[in-house]
Amino acid sequence: MANQKKRPVREGDGLQRLDVSRFAPANRRRLSAPALRTFLTIADLWGLTEEQRLLVLGLPARSTYHNWCKRVREHEAITLDVDVLLRISAVLGIHQALGILFPDERSGVEWLTTSHGALPFGGRPPLDLLTSGSQDGLLSVRRFLDGARGGLYMPPGSIDEAFEPYTDDELGFQ
Repeated sequence: MANQKKRPVREGDGLQRLDVSRFAPANRRRLSAPALRTFLTIADLWGLTEEQRLLVLGLPARSTYHNWCKRVREHEAITLDVDVLLRISAVLGIHQALGILFPDERSGVEWLTTSHGALPFGGRPPLDLLTSGSQDGLLSVRRFLDGARGGLYMPPGSIDEAFEPYTDDELGFQ
């Protein structure tokens, strides 16, 4: 197999194609300012320091970060890199999951900042992983919360605590 030539992937090979138009500058420009404004609002809610914000965004230069912030606050257009947009997307997903899993924003922020015994966090607050500077850290928190939304990892919420499982008779199995 090591001597086999690799043939080019062609249309109709049954392989799924990545839609590269999503990464086109025009599309990134359309998404960048609203994404960054939303990120800044969430970062304020979570109480992130400037250093933590820079880490979440992939460590852009401070001057670059401040230029982005100034321009989006003045509703000017900017074009962020794909990496930065992916990071912001992860933050948006984390924020959404916290809103689903917890009854109010304060509880979600408390979860982020409290030590957690789950394997990805190793007894540290999820915010530490989120602000580690790595894309993988952000995505690990996002995946954990997505799993929790699906019923994994976390105990049931107050609405589910009194749930009585259905019996076979109630489901029509006899």
